[in-house]
Amino acid sequence: MKQQANLIRAGQVIEHDGRRWTVLKQQIITPGKGGAFIQVEMRDLKTGNKTNERWRTADTVERLMTEDREYLYSYTDGDLLILMDPENFEQLSVPVDLMGDQAPFIQDNMTLNLHLVEGDPVGIDLPPQVTLEVVEADPVVKGQTASSSYKPAKLSNGVKTMVPPFIEAGERIVVRTEDGSYVERAKN
Repeated sequence: MKQQANLIRAGQVIEHDGRRWTVLKQQIITPGKGGAFIQVEMRDLKTGNKTNERWRTADTVERLMTEDREYLYSYTDGDLLILMDPENFEQLSVPVDLMGDQAPFIQDNMTLNLHLVEGDPVGIDLPPQVTLEVVEADPVVKGQTASSSYKPAKLSNGVKTMVPPFIEAGERIVVRTEDGSYVERAKN
């Protein structure tokens, strides 16, 4: 489906120069002289190579429609994620690279939202938050009374994040899968 270049958004899949690309970032730039244009950072779905492209805002690009399906995460085999379709129990292998920085947040039997274009996986969405255990946390520094004083901590999946001073090693916390930031103490 054709769409104007100024309607491109992150997460969309477009076809350009005979190849499929997933849009990572987009920015509309209006220079002081001349017409506005859109700068798009995108990744080739086959090779994984990144590129930047510019279009005038009135140009049209071919947008590919994605189908979203839910899968259950089973296990990781090397650089492949093995997912199971909960309806017919068929397994699907997907490259870990589709996850990007969110790969460490995958947990057993987690429901993932897989984006498909003509049956080919092009992206994966995790749940917005996960619960993890803090395995290492720096001790509280006495006298640090600023309201925004956070301390570094290491989570059970190996990711380092900043937590409030009252969080100790062994506690379970809720973190955002998008950036690994602290949300709250786990309620269970």
